[in-house]
Amino acid sequence: MPDAQAETELAVVMPVYNEEANIAKVIGEWTAALGQLGIAYVIVPVNDGSRDGTAAALRQLAEAQPGRVEPVDKANAGHGQACRTGYERAVARGAAWTLQIDSDGQCDPAYFAEFWQSRTDADVIFGVRKTRDDGFLRVLISGVCSVVTSALTGLNLKDANVPYRLIRTGALKQALALIPADFDMQNVALTLALKRDRTLRWRYIPIHFRDRQGGTNSINLRRILRMGLTLVTDLHRIGK
Repeated sequence: MPDAQAETELAVVMPVYNEEANIAKVIGEWTAALGQLGIAYVIVPVNDGSRDGTAAALRQLAEAQPGRVEPVDKANAGHGQACRTGYERAVARGAAWTLQIDSDGQCDPAYFAEFWQSRTDADVIFGVRKTRDDGFLRVLISGVCSVVTSALTGLNLKDANVPYRLIRTGALKQALALIPADFDMQNVALTLALKRDRTLRWRYIPIHFRDRQGGTNSINLRRILRMGLTLVTDLHRIGK
């Protein structure tokens, strides 16, 4: 019998925190979209110490879709560390490609077919949020992040922290080796590490970013400001 893990085309990394209200719907719409494309995939929701019923909801989804949904539970350490755990799980699992999306329903699977088709001539495919429904504060945070990181690195990182990104897993593995495991904003660090690799072929796809599909927005402005300051002071830690 063939090794199902070795045949996995796509690992979907999904950081999750307190998404009991959203997670079944979000995973449901993504499994439907991926199924229509005939992709051999696994969804890896990384439960970052949720305090609601998220863990139980993920267990139910995993039981209903064995081999398709493989949740990971970890102690709460923030979005960046949840991303890192998911990236490492995708690499270890041997998937050819890794997709990172959010768990709150903002990443519309309607765009994914174009991402998937682009893999024939690109190693890294990032969404660029041209329009958004999630409010001025989040737009401002993402804009400032991109402007500051681009200015400090001398590279155009575009939408540096966009959570809609498809990466050849071999490139992901090489980039992770350049990023300290304790770096806070792993998704931004990954953007920089990938961008510094001049051999990679890039494509950007315009997307519309939906508002969250349910539940409560857990944005914490004070924590985000602290993370931003840490990012600015720690960028030098990302290897070249």
